[in-house]
Amino acid sequence: MNKVALAEALQEVLGGTKVEAEKAVETVFGTIAGELTKGEDVSIAGFGIFSAKMRAARTARNPRTGEAIDVPAMRVPKFKAGKALKEAVRG
Repeated sequence: MNKVALAEALQEVLGGTKVEAEKAVETVFGTIAGELTKGEDVSIAGFGIFSAKMRAARTARNPRTGEAIDVPAMRVPKFKAGKALKEAVRG
């Protein structure tokens, strides 16, 4: 499923236009991304927690050449599934 399919599913449930459904989906994802950019966590009950964590600087290797490459420290997104989501996926 992608964002377009998600918007279509939202439109089927809520009605309205396809444009409104796409705007709602974009707003949700944009808000989550904005909060992570500010360093805040986004917790959705029954679904999970989106957070941003710092990844330490490290030295990596180019797999083709074997050359060492310095990778700087950076903030990366993280998702921890909630209990209800885990149970739903397990079946």
